Amino acid sequence: MMWHDISWVDSTGSTNADLVARARDGAGEGSVVVAWEQTAGRGRLDRTWASPPGASLSMSLLLVPRPAFEQWGWLSLLAGMAVRAALERFAPEAGRVQLKWPNDVLIDGRKVCGILSERVEHRTGARAVVGLGINVGMDEADLPVPGATSLRLAGFPEDRRAVALAVLEEFERFYTSWQAAGDVREAYLQLCTSVGAELTIVVDETTSVCGIGHGVDAAGRLEVATEHGLRTFAVGDVVHARLAPCRPNPSA
Repeated sequence: MMWHDISWVDSTGSTNADLVARARDGAGEGSVVVAWEQTAGRGRLDRTWASPPGASLSMSLLLVPRPAFEQWGWLSLLAGMAVRAALERFAPEAGRVQLKWPNDVLIDGRKVCGILSERVEHRTGARAVVGLGINVGMDEADLPVPGATSLRLAGFPEDRRAVALAVLEEFERFYTSWQAAGDVREAYLQLCTSVGAELTIVVDETTSVCGIGHGVDAAGRLEVATEHGLRTFAVGDVVHARLAPCRPNPSA
């Protein structure tokens, strides 16, 4: 296993912040921080990413990717693939865990995981920190947003340590393939429910694009077949990519 330094902590402000600090101090690939409570994390678009004690799993992975930086957008997608594969191991019934572009992991159509990647500069070369949070023991009242779920609500086992180890195993599997080949599109396309589905791409509060998920390009950007032709969307350009027929100018 590539993970040589796993820190298990009861509570921290942010697993990403902890690992970023280690990366800046020169820590190498394979360091991991796993927390049962996170009090000051942040998610995509600077959203708050906190977790109540004992109800979730927060973890961050330190990586030194070989592919060019232009390909590092795949790291978040790899994390989504890993979480989906890991949770599939614990699913009471097959087919309940889905992956929606770019890295939203769903159970029965409801989001159970959030993922955030960031680049860290160091004099010996850039590193990447991939952070993720999985809703584990949350009840309906604890959920962070409408449309979310938890392993408890879905009837999955709540063994956070077992889930964390499964995620690490699956991430290493996909990451190793990506490092060697520089391309895991075929594996991603087999897992992603956005491909072939009706989509509403919410670009901002006033702009949405309708179409059918066509695929992903070499950089992991979503390709959507629209009435005006094929359009491509990067993660940073999209607020939501809903698996739903188009709704005009939905609110973000």
